[in-house]
Amino acid sequence: MSNPYHHYVIKQVVASSRTHFDVLAKKIKLTRLLHTIISSIVSIFFFSVNTINAQTPIPLTRITETIKIDGLSNEPEWQNIPPLHLTMYKPTYQGEPTEKTEIRIAYDSDYFYCAARCYDTTPSDIRVNSLYRDRASEDDKFGIILDTFNDKKSALQFWTTPAGIRGDKAIYKDGKSDNKHWNTYWDVAAIQNEEGWFVEMRIPFSSLSFQDKNGRVVMGLIAYRDIARKNERLVFPALSPERGIDTPSRAHPVIFEQVHSQKPIYFTPYIVGGLEQKPTLNDAETTYHLKDNFERGVGLDIKYNFTSNLTLDTTLNPDFAQVEADDQQVNLSRFSLFFPEKRQFFQERSGIFSFNFVGRSRLFHSRRIGIQNDEQIPILGGARLVGRIGTWDLGFLDMQTARKNKMPTENFGVMRLRRQVLNSHSYAGFMLTNRVDENGNYNFAYGIDGIFRLLGKEFLTLKWGQTFEDEIIQKQTFNFLDTSMFLIDLTRRTDVGFDYRLTAVRRGDDFLPGIGFTSRKDFTQLEGSLRYDWLMDKRTSFRQVSPLQFSGDVALRNEDRSVESANAEYAIDLQWKSGANASMDLEMDYEDLKKDEDFPEGTIVPAGSYTTFEVKGGYDMPGGSLFRTDFGCSFGGFFDGWRLDLGVKPKWNVSRHLEMGSEYEINVVRFPNRNQGFNAHVIRFRTRAAFNTKASLNAFVQYSNVSDQFSTNIRFRYNFGEGKDLWLVYNENLNTDRDDDIPRKLLTKSRTLLIKWTHTLSI
Repeated sequence: MSNPYHHYVIKQVVASSRTHFDVLAKKIKLTRLLHTIISSIVSIFFFSVNTINAQTPIPLTRITETIKIDGLSNEPEWQNIPPLHLTMYKPTYQGEPTEKTEIRIAYDSDYFYCAARCYDTTPSDIRVNSLYRDRASEDDKFGIILDTFNDKKSALQFWTTPAGIRGDKAIYKDGKSDNKHWNTYWDVAAIQNEEGWFVEMRIPFSSLSFQDKNGRVVMGLIAYRDIARKNERLVFPALSPERGIDTPSRAHPVIFEQVHSQKPIYFTPYIVGGLEQKPTLNDAETTYHLKDNFERGVGLDIKYNFTSNLTLDTTLNPDFAQVEADDQQVNLSRFSLFFPEKRQFFQERSGIFSFNFVGRSRLFHSRRIGIQNDEQIPILGGARLVGRIGTWDLGFLDMQTARKNKMPTENFGVMRLRRQVLNSHSYAGFMLTNRVDENGNYNFAYGIDGIFRLLGKEFLTLKWGQTFEDEIIQKQTFNFLDTSMFLIDLTRRTDVGFDYRLTAVRRGDDFLPGIGFTSRKDFTQLEGSLRYDWLMDKRTSFRQVSPLQFSGDVALRNEDRSVESANAEYAIDLQWKSGANASMDLEMDYEDLKKDEDFPEGTIVPAGSYTTFEVKGGYDMPGGSLFRTDFGCSFGGFFDGWRLDLGVKPKWNVSRHLEMGSEYEINVVRFPNRNQGFNAHVIRFRTRAAFNTKASLNAFVQYSNVSDQFSTNIRFRYNFGEGKDLWLVYNENLNTDRDDDIPRKLLTKSRTLLIKWTHTLSI
């Protein structure tokens, strides 16, 4: 039987031959027609070889000697392993790599090993801008992506920098979404010297969920190196830029032998204590004073792998003191603001619970658990079961909240099942959610969905959801369609060449997901987009040009089919090989208001129909620069007035120990005919300081004149070891407008100082 690795080598030879043919053709000056004919034959042969052997798994090398994780990879075991063949992904696809790179992969019974020898002709130019975990977008980088189930839709990404920091995230929906806050247990070591930088990774198989058949495991693998100052990326396998590299469906399968699942139990107890101060009226209700509340608590998280691919997480009295504060937002639309989930317990393996419609609308949004009207509701405990049973992906979540003030205790339940159908790029599934309180009030929802790969890059998505709430069911006018929402979407998935999207979605007036999020009610919306992207050759400074982008949508009211809103847009995007990006949009909007809309500073837009035009532009400096700034601006009509929106986001990596960034956005809105208007400012400052890879400080300060609030969120973390953390957290919110209230508000709206210790044990 032929060696699968030899098949892969053949593919690389064919690809190389194709490149050399193009060069030779230019030298001997073949006619354009003859060159096209011969090149097409070579391309067809290359495509055939690539197609036949694309999914031929490569057996990895099993090692028997101990590997010392010091970054050097100088053990004899490493030298006997052939390095992966790397291809330039950017700035020029299949260009000549400017620096030598050797990546080797191995494993033993307990660990997955990676070694990268990243040579550099000018070692002083190697970029290390941060020592902060999960922060290295502008640094030199080495990373791998593991599709641990080889299911072509989900994966885990691990990466590091010359400073040896750890970064990891979970990837879902074949790269369409991810969880950057996902963390697990693994080791890394890196060194820099006069030759470049060198790194070794060791990932325990106990940190990976996978499916083994009598000790044989197949996973998908992508490996890459980034050279930040050159905006250069080398990758294995030879991925084309038509989609990003974080797409599990394009990973190359690799084989592990004699590897079995491990089932450790992780116990993570925590203890937290501190002081909370809130303004309280005196008995006469004439003045406010700060009331001290001493906070204290204990809790426990337990993680257990029932099988290699089924994990149970339980939590008792969870605490989220270390979670970063939400960004303040200015709402200049008619719809509710959306805030992302930042709590670690809900982010881990969250991709399996994804059931999204259009925009931000979704059947399940975990922020509805334990947060109500921007107020934290204590969670008594809960459990999450995630993994695979047979051919089914399973997600189960159940949480119980406590009583608080007049809010009753509630139970939240979610179940998600899905499986592959037709081919490895298609799946079908369903979801159930339930929310019930101690008074018997309930909200139940179900959803059925499927994503089907039709031909090549064409995908069809179908989704249906329906909700049942006690108050709605009791209505005499209960209507089946009014309590539902559905979506039909046909799209071509590619970042290079021609792509399109056609979407139809309808939501009924009584579709109310109790643990979900929706921004608009009782509408039918049609969307469409069309674009073409050119990938440029090495003779130009541009990497990719997108001069043809058209999109539009129209939303109709279900009650009378009248147009509620419509949008049409033409856009141009430019991407330079340096990493810089520029964009320009021309947009037309139509809004039909049935009632007056309120905006800041007492501004009111009267009911009526409005057609406006707007021009937008933006420029992002190359990410590899130590100091860089993103700019954005727009100007155009806003209902019966106009709006000017300016935004700037400078960032400065002072050193590898200190990163400073800020954001400033101003919206200037005027209605000349009514002599009304307002200015909305949002200012954010972020400072990330890493004294070393263990001690870090994150300070986040923001101000909004619309909410009249100035807030500070400072978090210090000391990581004694994996799973052993000390947190010191300070939060303060200030009132910036206090003169109109009697009694007069205090400057301090709230203040907390907390210390938290977590310690993970395993058996």
